[in-house]
Amino acid sequence: MSNYLVAMEAAWLVRDVGDIDDAIGVAVSEAGKRLNQKNMDYVEVEVGATGCPACGEPFDSAFIAAHTALVGLVLEMKVFNAENEEHAQRIAKSEVGGALRDVPLSIVETIEFDEDEEIDFGEA
Repeated sequence: MSNYLVAMEAAWLVRDVGDIDDAIGVAVSEAGKRLNQKNMDYVEVEVGATGCPACGEPFDSAFIAAHTALVGLVLEMKVFNAENEEHAQRIAKSEVGGALRDVPLSIVETIEFDEDEEIDFGEA
């Protein structure tokens, strides 16, 4: 059995918003609130990064049109004692998906780790 850190991307819709910073704040807050209601405060929630098609520099994954924003969130969760990487991904997606119903999720990265080691994805 192994331990894994699983990062997922979520597409979060925010309505009636005026600027990118507000959209990001609302998306992170709403996702955190829904996770905390299910006692899942162990899931880390951050805004995702998208590479600029022209220069390659990362920028916040958020887009606004008609006062409606689509914000890309990164959700990180540690999964302990999984049989393999795929099993860890299924566990993470099932747990987070259960709390964030109707929110599209996709796995972006999975890293195996030892219990005593500190792990960080950096730019996921």
